[in-house]
Amino acid sequence: MKTNTHIKSALLGLSIALLSLGSCQKDKLTLDNELEFAKLEAITISSTSAIAGSGSSSDTLYAMGACKKGNKKNSMEFTALPASIATYLNANYSGYTFQKAFQIAIESSSAIDSYAVIIQFNNKPVALKFDATGAFLKVFEIREGKNMKGRGGWHLGGCFEHRDGKQRDTIAVSLLPVAIKAYLSTAYSSDTLLHAFVNKDQSIIVISKNVNYFATAFSATGAFMKRIQLPAFQHAKGKSIEVSALPAASLTYLSNTYPNYVFKKSFEIKANDTLKGYLVLIDANLTKYAVSFDASGQFASVVTIR
Repeated sequence: MKTNTHIKSALLGLSIALLSLGSCQKDKLTLDNELEFAKLEAITISSTSAIAGSGSSSDTLYAMGACKKGNKKNSMEFTALPASIATYLNANYSGYTFQKAFQIAIESSSAIDSYAVIIQFNNKPVALKFDATGAFLKVFEIREGKNMKGRGGWHLGGCFEHRDGKQRDTIAVSLLPVAIKAYLSTAYSSDTLLHAFVNKDQSIIVISKNVNYFATAFSATGAFMKRIQLPAFQHAKGKSIEVSALPAASLTYLSNTYPNYVFKKSFEIKANDTLKGYLVLIDANLTKYAVSFDASGQFASVVTIR
């Protein structure tokens, strides 16, 4: 028994050493420790304190699956990244703050596999994957350390508790603060208010339609912050639909590009009774996106809301 205990301890120590050296390679020996395996393939981001409104409990945040078996992660400066990455971040995460970046290399050949870039956006961390040329691939799922094992990636009261699909961050339009309703009725009197969300930092996003769809953001005190036009379908009308009505191709794209995303709202867009496409609102690690698809369900464009 003592010998077995020593062997298990040695194997655990080896996995931690591999992690500290930056390798994503799982040890070839059998290691009955799912958590350590998950950490070997993840990238440490920061603590939960990096998320405004996350609460008093503290835990480490990880970008899941950022460095697969057989790869090695090498820390690098922002200026060493392909220029296309900075272009993408400026276009999709205006006002972001760079945190850290890694070159993910194939350990056997040192060839570049991808890049992992961590930014802070609206008081929330965002982890993104780019290919060897700097083209965007996906947004990594972020988890708290205590939720690294298993498929859910959340616990009640945690940063990502909304992943249970119960729409805790939805607020009825009729219950919007008076200041927000007064602002919208004055500044955008032609808007039809459709949906609203409250973020962890208590800021509020209101989705509305006035020919096109818009997302208008307000601070926790109800002060106007910004207004964004969502992907447009010219001269078209939208109808709210359930996620089950979306094409399979759209759902596959969302799952691959925003792992463990949370569905919020979707619209079917038609012009003269002809289907033009779909507009889908999702939440990925507390950042909300509006993703548009064409009539066949193929990806068209995306706007980062907040």
